[in-house]
Amino acid sequence: MSAEEITNAVQLAQGGDRKAFHLLYQQHVGRVYAICWRLMGDRQKAEDVSQEVFVKVWQCLPDFKGDSSFATWLHSIATRTAIDCWRRDKRLSFVDPDQIDGMFDQDQSAAVTDNGDAGDLEQAIQRLPAQAKAVFVLFALEGYQHKEIAELLSIAEGSSKAQYHRARQLLRGFLREE
Repeated sequence: MSAEEITNAVQLAQGGDRKAFHLLYQQHVGRVYAICWRLMGDRQKAEDVSQEVFVKVWQCLPDFKGDSSFATWLHSIATRTAIDCWRRDKRLSFVDPDQIDGMFDQDQSAAVTDNGDAGDLEQAIQRLPAQAKAVFVLFALEGYQHKEIAELLSIAEGSSKAQYHRARQLLRGFLREE
């Protein structure tokens, strides 16, 4: 969808048009699922959180003012919803490495390719300790700054930087093993 088509779909969906909302859903569900899966590390939880994200988006859509792009607004809701779920669970779950294969298809994540290296990286990310994984995903993959991550996770900015450094070191080790 072009930016104009997305803007039109948003306006129609704000007026209650379910077909327009479905188009927005189809356009963005892969990215939302990828964020949720990387943070949750569990397919079922990621699907549940993705569903929760789109329910929130539908409910909050009338309040969307267009100060940022729809994708940015949606991404923020997805990240915060996944982090809230993470907090409810008190930890990030870890995926059995055997579950990684085939978890993503083209509709679920454009960010993950069929390249074996990408699969190895995804598997290695899931092996990280909970807080290191959250910081790595938010900083390296989702583009948040350490100050934002610190606020989202209720940690010090220095802790975010330390966890990112720890994650990178661990990932290097994990990837050398394979």
